[in-house]
Amino acid sequence: MPAPSTSVLLHNGLLIDGTGGEPVRDGAVLVQDGLVRWAGPTGECSVPAGTRRIDVRGDAILPGFIDCHVHMAAPGTSALSHAELATMPHTLLTFLSGPRMKQTLEAGVTTARDLGGADAGHRRAVESGLLVGPRLLVAVSMLSPTGGHGDFRAGNDRRPSANGMARLADGIAECRNAVREVLRQGADCVKIAATGGVWSPTDQPDDDGFLEDEIRTITQIAAGHRGKKVAAHAQGRDGILNAVRGGVASIEHGYEIDDEAIDLMLAQGTFLVPTLSTANTDPDPAKAAPWAYAKKKHWQEVARRHIPRAIERGVRVAMGTDCGIAEHGTNLRELGYLVECGMTPMGAVLAGTSEAAELLGRAGEIGTLEPGKRADIVIARGNPLEDIGSLGDPANVLLVMKDGVTYKDTDTLTA
Repeated sequence: MPAPSTSVLLHNGLLIDGTGGEPVRDGAVLVQDGLVRWAGPTGECSVPAGTRRIDVRGDAILPGFIDCHVHMAAPGTSALSHAELATMPHTLLTFLSGPRMKQTLEAGVTTARDLGGADAGHRRAVESGLLVGPRLLVAVSMLSPTGGHGDFRAGNDRRPSANGMARLADGIAECRNAVREVLRQGADCVKIAATGGVWSPTDQPDDDGFLEDEIRTITQIAAGHRGKKVAAHAQGRDGILNAVRGGVASIEHGYEIDDEAIDLMLAQGTFLVPTLSTANTDPDPAKAAPWAYAKKKHWQEVARRHIPRAIERGVRVAMGTDCGIAEHGTNLRELGYLVECGMTPMGAVLAGTSEAAELLGRAGEIGTLEPGKRADIVIARGNPLEDIGSLGDPANVLLVMKDGVTYKDTDTLTA
């Protein structure tokens, strides 16, 4: 959808611009041609003639949020097992993802990184206006070793794996081929399984996935394709260490992170994407297999013990929810969970805006409300720095603008 050429001034709001600076009362943002042209105190803005003024009535003006870990192809409910999902026709997965993408945008997420399931077609459908949703970066398929987190075959199943959510590879040669294949398919980033997982049937979250030499091979090849980054599913301690030593940009989940891993991540600038939304989503005992239920409950407690230590010590955190496993459209609940783990409300907002933009390599475009950035803007009821949990309720997200185009306007502010 093309951005309107008429300039718009969103004013009379509490401006929280994503830079970490003090909030500006009676703040304003001037938008033109899909970009932020000015942000600051209303009285200091030179407003062009013909500008449309929108009074946001004292509510918060924030950058559009960025979710660094979603799965649009997954339902976000316990209605399907992971084995069923792995065998579902890809066309049906694509059709089902459309409403979820719209729901995510209306929750205040204007950019999302899909780490398995969505492909380049999903990204292009949003870019062309065919689908309404957040700006997408896609990994296409997670790379996994045989028997790892991407392998959903039962232990007695000898058939070749048929799984659109993951691609199996073993050893350096196959890893080279697998990463080049997802890059050929249009991946913006690469997702790997450095450990086992909760829902995969033949491994445990503290089992190693890819080893350090395999991971280093993948990160080197990705970096050689215009600096593309690697995100590592890594829950157990040893797999976290393998992934960080192998040069990944982010540890996804990181539930058993310890001081040794924290030291290494601090030294290398590795991000943690803790996906606390899924760690706080209880499995349904009536629908989850007993082995999966037991793993899920155990690793929820592991996460609650370890993630606060990483936050306390200052590991860089970017917001990611694992929505698709967690419920779609509840993305900003993650901010409240980060605060429960010791982060300040402002720190949580930054994790979902400027820090997330840094991880994705898009800090020059998104993540803050500064001149020249894309006009991705959220108007939220009240002051989220006083009640961070309010952002987790999509009803409190009153207006969502992406590239200067309004996609949600609950209170008819733009009417």
